[in-house]
Amino acid sequence: MVFLTVLCTSLTYSQDVSGTVSDGSGPLPGASVLVKGTTNGAQTDFDGKFTIKNVGSNAVLIFSYIGLKSQEVNVAGKSAVNVVLKEDSAELKEVVVIGYGSVRKKDATGAVDQISAKDFDNVSSPSPAQLLRGKVAGVQVTQSSGEPGAGVAIRVRGNSSIRSGNGPLIVVDGVPLDGGNVSGGGADLLGTSSARNPLNFINQNDIESMSVLKDASSTAIYGSRGANGVIVITTKKGKSKEPQLTYSTSFQFSKLSGKLDVMSGDQFAAAGGDDKGSRSYNWKDAVLRNGFSMNHDLSFSKTTENSNTRISFGASNTDGIVKNTGLDKYNASFYNSNDFFGGAVKVESRIIYASLKDQATLLSNNAGFIGNVIGTALYWNPTLPIRNANGSYNVVGDDYLNPVQLLDSYTDFTNTNKLLGSINTTWKINSKLKYQFLFGVESSNSSRKSQLLPTMEISGAAFQATVPGSSEVKFGTASINNQNKFNKTFEHTLNYNNDFGDNFNLDALVGYSYYDYTADGNFASGKGYDVNQTNLIDNIEGGLQNEYRVSSYRNRVELQSYFGRINATLYKKLILTATLRSDGSTKLGINNKYDYFPSAGIAYKVIEDKEGLFNSFKIRGNYGITGNQEFAPNSAIARASYGNNGNLNVDTNSNADLKWETTTSYGVGADFELINNRLSGSVDYFQRDTKDLIFPVPAAATQPGPPSPRFKNLPGNLINKGVEVSLNYKVINTEDLTWDISGNASFLTNEVKNFAGFIATGGLNGQGLSDAYAQVITNNQPAYTYFLYEWRGYDASGNSIYADAAGNDTGLGTAAKQLLDKQPLPKINVGFTTSLAYKGFDASASFYGAFGHYIYNNTTNAYFFKGAFLGGRNTTLEAATSPQAQGDPNSPSTKYLEKGDFLRMGNLTFGYTVNSLEKFRIKSARFFVNASNLFIITSYSGTDPEVDTDKSLNGVPSAGMEYLSYPRDKSVSLGLNVTF
Repeated sequence: MVFLTVLCTSLTYSQDVSGTVSDGSGPLPGASVLVKGTTNGAQTDFDGKFTIKNVGSNAVLIFSYIGLKSQEVNVAGKSAVNVVLKEDSAELKEVVVIGYGSVRKKDATGAVDQISAKDFDNVSSPSPAQLLRGKVAGVQVTQSSGEPGAGVAIRVRGNSSIRSGNGPLIVVDGVPLDGGNVSGGGADLLGTSSARNPLNFINQNDIESMSVLKDASSTAIYGSRGANGVIVITTKKGKSKEPQLTYSTSFQFSKLSGKLDVMSGDQFAAAGGDDKGSRSYNWKDAVLRNGFSMNHDLSFSKTTENSNTRISFGASNTDGIVKNTGLDKYNASFYNSNDFFGGAVKVESRIIYASLKDQATLLSNNAGFIGNVIGTALYWNPTLPIRNANGSYNVVGDDYLNPVQLLDSYTDFTNTNKLLGSINTTWKINSKLKYQFLFGVESSNSSRKSQLLPTMEISGAAFQATVPGSSEVKFGTASINNQNKFNKTFEHTLNYNNDFGDNFNLDALVGYSYYDYTADGNFASGKGYDVNQTNLIDNIEGGLQNEYRVSSYRNRVELQSYFGRINATLYKKLILTATLRSDGSTKLGINNKYDYFPSAGIAYKVIEDKEGLFNSFKIRGNYGITGNQEFAPNSAIARASYGNNGNLNVDTNSNADLKWETTTSYGVGADFELINNRLSGSVDYFQRDTKDLIFPVPAAATQPGPPSPRFKNLPGNLINKGVEVSLNYKVINTEDLTWDISGNASFLTNEVKNFAGFIATGGLNGQGLSDAYAQVITNNQPAYTYFLYEWRGYDASGNSIYADAAGNDTGLGTAAKQLLDKQPLPKINVGFTTSLAYKGFDASASFYGAFGHYIYNNTTNAYFFKGAFLGGRNTTLEAATSPQAQGDPNSPSTKYLEKGDFLRMGNLTFGYTVNSLEKFRIKSARFFVNASNLFIITSYSGTDPEVDTDKSLNGVPSAGMEYLSYPRDKSVSLGLNVTF
């Protein structure tokens, strides 16, 4: 009777339930549907549909899919149930991409952070590097200026070198990039300008994730290339077995963000300036404008049982806020994978192509007294009209330039074509053994062309040319700079993974890699053109014959490596990682071609997957050695070149013992999850010690031998110590409403030890600043520490007062430069992000900042002082009305050293997503508004505290310098993402 009762009840209340499971992109094949508390379940088919038999009317269905939030739905007597699963940030971060593979975040022994496509801010950035700002603890991203496509400095856990490269290794889909500039710098016209950002070629919308490998346990697998950290970029594949077409577009409007200003015409006249009567001039109107950017992206993807294909196209056009500047970028990417022999062999092909066109103007890093476009606009007398009554330019002199004439007379554009392609073949020999072969190609061709019309007369040998046999002077210059790179990557890896029972897992990897990097280029320039010539670039030889110059070069670097890694897990709690890599390079001396880079990491899961307050807790430790090979090719060999008239010049002496800079690092850390996995985070402490610092020793110190420099490993250590903290909290996590908060902070100190040198850098430019510098590398001081006169104010006569060696007030004649307890590298970097979603609505905001550092304001030093104003140049109101005497020299001093602390709102985004617009054949559509750089909190008086003007001296880089840089903008974007 009991059996019959249960059976009848079951038949009465059981039913079949069917429906469709989708995500934000459409139907979701392979999703799991399970009746809670039973083994009764099903998986969705290619169209995301499912059917489960014998489901109770009050049963609960659990829907799940990897990377998406699981969802529980009460059947409540319904026979049709449709659900849309949402992305789960915790699941997305569960598996992180590392060197030569991936690992569960919970099983990593090293410090690894990953951000995914959902963390990006819905507006295309000129470079993927900018997407990391404020998102990862220990990573600082500084754009050199506000110029579209400007260079970006990325620092992972600070600087690990003084003179060699400090940027991380970038790996895109397994192919390590060269890392150098893909375009040439500008010609030396009113100073030189920097090359473009080498990551501009990657389209943000093609990126699936970016992993940052920060410590030796995670970076040592890259050996001599991992000293500065590693950023692994993975591009997107197809996701849906149903053909999917996605279109995205955005329109961005921008304007000047900085607060820098000089006197108006009325202020200039009232302060006692040379009043010419006009009030029509404003420096911002003369050279600035409202910027505009337009972005379009189209992608198509489809997957089958044995293949995966994705194709994308992108186009963006950006007009910068400085006139005659901008960046046009066109991208295409292709991914295809195919399985053969029942899935035993998989072949993946990837191609990324980009065509970029940069337009620039004369915004150089080291303009002198005459100034560049920004400098001339700032000092132009605001009571003097730009044009005469007949429309011609108002010309004052060849060292007091009309900014609009200079802007109109100069042309500068760079065309760059970049290709990154790879083929990756995977052979699953058996269930435990896998072999991979990767072949990659990185190619770039760049041509930078510039000209200054002969009607623009500028004082100085760089602009004037004298006709042979006469005193006639001609003007006008033109240059063409071509740069080509072709790099090849070959890698073989063999991976073994096996569970030896329940308490021991072994994951072992061995590999061999070979890299071949070649670069060549040529440069041509002309000078002294006829005043009627307008197209100088296409007739560069049309100037004076004796001023025509050509040069060329070619470099090649080869790297060969053997490497191995073992990951062992014992009792599912203790994880051990050991890595060894042997690298050989043609850059090194013949006696040190190879070196070895080992590392070890250990982690222990104290708590794992517990309910309640404490859910998981893992402690980590690591130790390892990495190398830095980012120094110039051919540094170890004797080099000579033929100069003009066939004269043989010795450029460098050989050094058979030259070896890599090496960084020894160790660290400890902890990862945790609390409050039912709502609060998660990590804490890390690290120390890095770099030795064998590479420097060129001057000719006088290389004797016996030809009088030329020699590259040597000098005694000394650069030590970085720091603490990193990351926290993520799910404030609200319901089906309809979610609110997440995340923040990170890093605290960093650095010091040069055991170093006998006193090396100048941070070169200064401007009136009275020839050969001046502001920073030095020396013992027991932070890298690039400031070395300046200490300014104490003005005396009764308006002359500056400085401190002498004993700290007493004195004049400049007896003043002494001081090593200051102030550095340009931030001691604290912070980032904060919050996101809120309610049904189809979403909002997010991000902030980042840097603290504890100082910026040298070379712009104020060079242009804003009393003598310049009384000499007929415009300045700030503060400088014009100061008690400073006219003849008081504007010497480098702490007067121009300012705190660089800032907190910036990075992005603010509001969006709304509509799903299931089937009658329009649209799966989903998202509308969004994005604002970037809305405000900044800082006491810095310049255009922007987040600046990094290149003021290097003799190859030694600088930091924290600001000089006539391209101003930053603030912008608002409107966008639409549609999936068909």
